[in-house]
Amino acid sequence: MVKISATTAPPEAAANPKVWKAAQDFEAMTLGALLQPMFETVDTTNNPFGGGGGEAAFRPMLVQEMAKGMAQRGGIGLANSIFAQLLRTQEEAGGPNTHLPRTDGALAKPMPAGPSPTILGKTGK
Repeated sequence: MVKISATTAPPEAAANPKVWKAAQDFEAMTLGALLQPMFETVDTTNNPFGGGGGEAAFRPMLVQEMAKGMAQRGGIGLANSIFAQLLRTQEEAGGPNTHLPRTDGALAKPMPAGPSPTILGKTGK
């Protein structure tokens, strides 16, 4: 039997627990979307313990909880990639994680102070 263990979070996850949770939640959502069609094809009409309105009502919750459990135990490895990209995006935007080293070894530089950026031809004040 294959032993399933919890995901080994990257070292940066301890300093960024909200970002790590967001990455795991995204992986769980993705896994749920992949699992949902599989559960829709199960024939429960001839099963003495399945079917009916109750099962139909609770099936989406079952699928989502299964997906969350899979993501917490490593899933398909999507959370690590999403986490790394979220950190890179925050560093490039001068976000709260600019104190972390970048992948190229340099320190991220905060965005310079100044007027709000132009969005769709209008300046923010």
